[in-house]
Amino acid sequence: MHVLEISTVLLVIASAFSLINLRILKLPLTIGLMIQALVLSFIILGVGTLYPPFLDKATALTQTFDFSELLVNVMLPFLLFAGAIGVNVHELLKDKTTILFLASFGVLFSTFAVGSGLYWLVQQPFLGMSSYGLTYVDCLLFGSLIAPTDPIAVLAMVKKMNLSSITETRIAGESLFNDGIGVVVFLTLLSIKVEGVENVTAASVGVLFVTEVIGGIALGALMGYLGLKLLKYIENEHVELEVLVTLSMVLLLPLICHYFHFSAVLGIVVMGLFLNRNIDTDDVEEGVQKAMGDYVYKFWHLIDETLNAILFILIGIEIIPLFKEVQSSFFILSFFVVIWVVFSRWIGVTVPISLLSLRKKFEPKTALIITWGGLRGGLSIALALNLPDTLGDGKSLILFLTYAVVLFTILVQGLTLKKIVK
Repeated sequence: MHVLEISTVLLVIASAFSLINLRILKLPLTIGLMIQALVLSFIILGVGTLYPPFLDKATALTQTFDFSELLVNVMLPFLLFAGAIGVNVHELLKDKTTILFLASFGVLFSTFAVGSGLYWLVQQPFLGMSSYGLTYVDCLLFGSLIAPTDPIAVLAMVKKMNLSSITETRIAGESLFNDGIGVVVFLTLLSIKVEGVENVTAASVGVLFVTEVIGGIALGALMGYLGLKLLKYIENEHVELEVLVTLSMVLLLPLICHYFHFSAVLGIVVMGLFLNRNIDTDDVEEGVQKAMGDYVYKFWHLIDETLNAILFILIGIEIIPLFKEVQSSFFILSFFVVIWVVFSRWIGVTVPISLLSLRKKFEPKTALIITWGGLRGGLSIALALNLPDTLGDGKSLILFLTYAVVLFTILVQGLTLKKIVK
């Protein structure tokens, strides 16, 4: 199938699923789409069992496009920008140290806790996983790709929770920034895996980490500042031109980041915050002037909802080829891994909140809400698909564990989050 045909099929399915969710399921869109995408996957598998050529064609369809490339380089920048321009930037700036500490400590702690836990589990004889040959670095790679939460899923859920403004901003901000930090940690560990531990020095790792983080933030701030000045010059009545400018910036920034090896995720988030709907572009006496016209924000909301729908359908479809390689022991291991991922997330959030609460005020049970609201999504799956094929069967195992965590967080945590908050 050509790109246009695939896009048409995905849009038709997304429209149909969204309508079914709106009129019948009446669930949060993210969860409703995920459930329907899974049902579609099982229907395809069922038909494929009776008629194998059908399953072969469905599997071939998933291989006609690179899901990881599509998400990381095309969909994610648009989704992150749409999320960043809607965050309460005033609350975020007032609480920036809290958010950055939560994001960085949480990702780093979860990476090493989950990675170490998985490495211990695969060594246990009763699971029979030693033949997959996962090294400690491989397990840390899994820890780094599953540590960042999915800001698209998190933001969609948080908006419906009726939380206080400060708590909502902390959850949204932490989710936006831990993505960027998680990707940097993953790329750092991936370079160690590819080049070999013996060929990597602490200095080279430090340079890579700093280049990705500082470079991404600096470029995002520069383009955001220039974009803000340009949009102010255009004036809000020329909304068509503002749409073109913002589209160009969101497409251009990842290209520059790729060339200079900066973090495009962090760059997009920072640029989006500069063009935020709550930013002050004039003096306080003159009130708050939105960076862009209302039409532009509605356009980006439409992009957000459309790509979000397509993303979760793609996640459901991408799971189809994996079922050919699944073993019963995978399910047992995934049970322990899911529990350990959630527990590690809880510790990674509770420790910084406990330290920060000595000087800042937190609502009761904030750590529990942030932990249970830590939904995983497309980014984790895209990073898992980006793992080198040199892992062999170990890559299939990590992919299955990634899907298990994503499905648990979206379906179980997502469905119960509102009750937990209450």
